[in-house]
Amino acid sequence: MIQMLKSVLEQDRAPIVLCNIDHTIVYMNRAAIQRYAKRGGDKLIGQCLLDCHNPHSNEMIKKVVAWFLEDEKNNMIFTYHNDKENKDVYMVALRDDNNTLIGYYEKQEYREAEKVQVYDFSQSLI
Repeated sequence: MIQMLKSVLEQDRAPIVLCNIDHTIVYMNRAAIQRYAKRGGDKLIGQCLLDCHNPHSNEMIKKVVAWFLEDEKNNMIFTYHNDKENKDVYMVALRDDNNTLIGYYEKQEYREAEKVQVYDFSQSLI
C-alpha cells in the first residue's frame, strides 16, 4: 500500500513537497525536484521550508499551520492564483489516523485544458 501511495505522488505532474509541522521538507516528488532544481532539488529534503521563502510568506505559512492546529476540520486553504501558469495553489493539512496534524503540503491545480488527444497511446504525459 505504501509503495502504491508513493507511486501516486511520483506520477503527479505537479510539484509535491511534504513538510512536517516543524517545516522540515521530508519528501519531494520528481516534479518538485525538477521544479526546484535551481534551489537545490533533492538536496532540499531535510531542510527547513521557511529558508526558501521571504518573511511575508513565512508569516503566512505559520498562520496557516496555526489554523490547521485550531480544528481538525481546518484542512485546506486557498493561498493564491498564479496567472503565469494559470493555476490555483492551496495548503493542505496532513493528519494521522487520530486526526493529529503531522504536516502539510502545497497543492497546485492547473487550469489549462489538456492539449493531447484523449487516449493518445503514442505518448506519455509524465
